[in-house]
Amino acid sequence: MRVLVTGGCGYIGSVLVPTLLDDQRVNDVVVLDSLSSGTPANLSGCIDDRLQFRRGDVREYGDVESAMRDVDTVIHLAAITGAASTHDRREETFASNLDGTENVLTAAGKFDVDRVVFASSCNNYGRAASTDIDEETAQDPLNPYAESKVEAERLLEEAMNEYDFDGTALRMSTNYGWAPGIRFNLVVNHFVFRGLTDRPLTVYGNGSNWRPFIHVVDAARAYADAALNPESWYRTVYNVGSNAGNYRISEIAELIREELDRELDITYLEDEHPGPSYHVNFDRLEETGFEFEWTLRDGIRDLAKHMQRTQSELISA
Repeated sequence: MRVLVTGGCGYIGSVLVPTLLDDQRVNDVVVLDSLSSGTPANLSGCIDDRLQFRRGDVREYGDVESAMRDVDTVIHLAAITGAASTHDRREETFASNLDGTENVLTAAGKFDVDRVVFASSCNNYGRAASTDIDEETAQDPLNPYAESKVEAERLLEEAMNEYDFDGTALRMSTNYGWAPGIRFNLVVNHFVFRGLTDRPLTVYGNGSNWRPFIHVVDAARAYADAALNPESWYRTVYNVGSNAGNYRISEIAELIREELDRELDITYLEDEHPGPSYHVNFDRLEETGFEFEWTLRDGIRDLAKHMQRTQSELISA
């Protein structure tokens, strides 16, 4: 199998690409990345003859078409992320996340790709009152990032009908955990870094808003499983996370203070808007047989360990 990963030099891609290369069913992996936020250094340790890199932007159809040739399966990660920041980048966000997705789907149809796995988000649900949000719950996007993902899911369904390829959208939980391409604008990673540098953990609002969380390694494993085992992931959309992984933001702050074992201040800025809140049901995911390897506590401890490695350990790693 030949797999194309768009955005493969990013946070999830830095774990996903080596995961795919370690799978005997995968012959080659093609990475398409503009390097606007990722770096080839994130793929260190897995660069060999089976990895092909194309520098290009999903907003440019020619770049996508060039990378798509002879591909069997596509995992489309490339996107502008950081939901809160996209309020100031609406046009750019839609160009990358929606127009870019349309280019990927069009090229996949042209070259008779078998399957497309699309990176969507539980952020699409907005501020839902229910604590049992499943895939049939109406989406209520509150930021351009989520709006673009909702519209891109629609494009995926239309393309599946038009081009007759298999596809699925994974509405991913909020990622956390160590990876070569780690992002620090995600709440758990951000809080752990602040905690290790003895700074307060700042919570917007009263901390009562819900989020589901998933370790980046489990997220990458889910994308790989959805791509390589289509018979198990046959539905058009899945919420991806665990029912035990739903936490209030205030609980996240307390948990990190406990696991780091430090006297950290937790500051609540109740005048600040806390953003979306969604407590998600993941029963459909259980149908796939996918199992998780990481708990939040384990992920926090591992993250702290990596951040506290000595310079000599980093050089020899």
